[in-house]
Amino acid sequence: MYAVIVTGGKQYRVMEGETIRVEKLDTEAGNQVKFDQVLMLGDGEGVTLGDALQGATVTATVKSHGRADKVRIIKFRRRKHHMKRMGHRQHYTEIEITGIAGGQKN
Repeated sequence: MYAVIVTGGKQYRVMEGETIRVEKLDTEAGNQVKFDQVLMLGDGEGVTLGDALQGATVTATVKSHGRADKVRIIKFRRRKHHMKRMGHRQHYTEIEITGIAGGQKN
């Protein structure tokens, strides 16, 4: 069984037992997190969408927090003696999906 969840403004396709990196969450390592915004549930036979997903949740355990690799940004204006260099490291939270609970069955 898999689910599509929304967290941090992004959508993720998750399966039970999978470890993924999401935008930083304000919880400590080892805590449980529950995602209520489930867009789709799928299994071997088909998918469930829309109102049938009311009450569907995905639970996960926070494994760690960290920062991604540096992304280098260079702004350059030719023939103007102008070059600006910057870098950015995005914070992330690594979570392990522990359960997918389906919503109401029609």
